[in-house]
Amino acid sequence: MAIELLCRKIGMSRIFTESGECVPVTVLDAAPNTVVLKRTAERDGYSALQLGAGSRRDKTLSKAEVGHFKKAGVETQRVLAESRVDADEAGKHEVGAKISASDLFKPGQRVDVIGTSKGRGTQGVVKRHHFHIKKWTHGSHEGNRRPGSIGQRSYPGTVHKGKRMYGRMGNERVTTRNVLLVRVDSDKNLLLVRGAVPGHNNAVVKVRSAV
Repeated sequence: MAIELLCRKIGMSRIFTESGECVPVTVLDAAPNTVVLKRTAERDGYSALQLGAGSRRDKTLSKAEVGHFKKAGVETQRVLAESRVDADEAGKHEVGAKISASDLFKPGQRVDVIGTSKGRGTQGVVKRHHFHIKKWTHGSHEGNRRPGSIGQRSYPGTVHKGKRMYGRMGNERVTTRNVLLVRVDSDKNLLLVRGAVPGHNNAVVKVRSAV
């Protein structure tokens, strides 16, 4: 299990290779993460590192949250997330330590990017499930984007669970696997990954070594 580094999605751009190839990339702000808490198998039943990223004013947090950071002896963090790791990996990092992108990743490496997809609201079956639109022929009425029959005959007489119908689209956890890490900028704390990754601009994503 690899450490999942918390990053901020800046947006998309493109770079050119030495051969002149245009490569679309997503730029991620990979500022160093702070180890806020360590979980061990003896005390918690599993090994993990709680990482924090960003900064936040104390007045915007509850007293319990402020006390959590003071107990760890670190500054208040904007985002907190646990990263499941084995005991050996957890032993390499202490509370208050910084984990940078250059410590975990190298250019040319394959990574997984985890994020929350953009919310599209309530959508019909054509946009949500890519159903075919009915033919606009003579005799057809206002049902060209409807799903058609969804029920059964006398048996079982109900709609099967999991039937693809209209509903909420997006706003779900999405993992983009085996993404090529094109460039690692240690000076500016940036990661450039090939192609698109889930989430809107300024969204928080997790980056880990590819499974």
